[in-house]
Amino acid sequence: MNYYYARKIDGSFEDIIGKIKNGLKEEGFGVLSDVNVKELFKSKLDINFRQYRILGACNPVFSHKALLAEERVGTMLPCNIIVQETADGLIEVSAVDPVASMLAIDNDPLKVIAAQIGEKLVKVVDTL
Repeated sequence: MNYYYARKIDGSFEDIIGKIKNGLKEEGFGVLSDVNVKELFKSKLDINFRQYRILGACNPVFSHKALLAEERVGTMLPCNIIVQETADGLIEVSAVDPVASMLAIDNDPLKVIAAQIGEKLVKVVDTL
């Protein structure tokens, strides 16, 4: 089982970021964090790195359900989506698979919630 769902897309990096944020919003997610790894590595390490962003997405309704089902599941939140340039000139979008990340937790109601969240994340990636 993969721990992520990925798709490569041809297009502008910033346009794809915007489309992802819009798609997440349509599915009830907000973006809590937006880590620009390229800028971070340049400013902290003076290393040139490819375009690479990590978006931390949260759907409050599902986060609430998950926390009611398992109080420490917050250690695995938010759901991360990676947008990165690839060697072939495309942009790859990868979303965490919540079902795979929750395998370590033996909690059947949580697994159901994770599957529902996963469906929403796949929909966001597939509609790009």
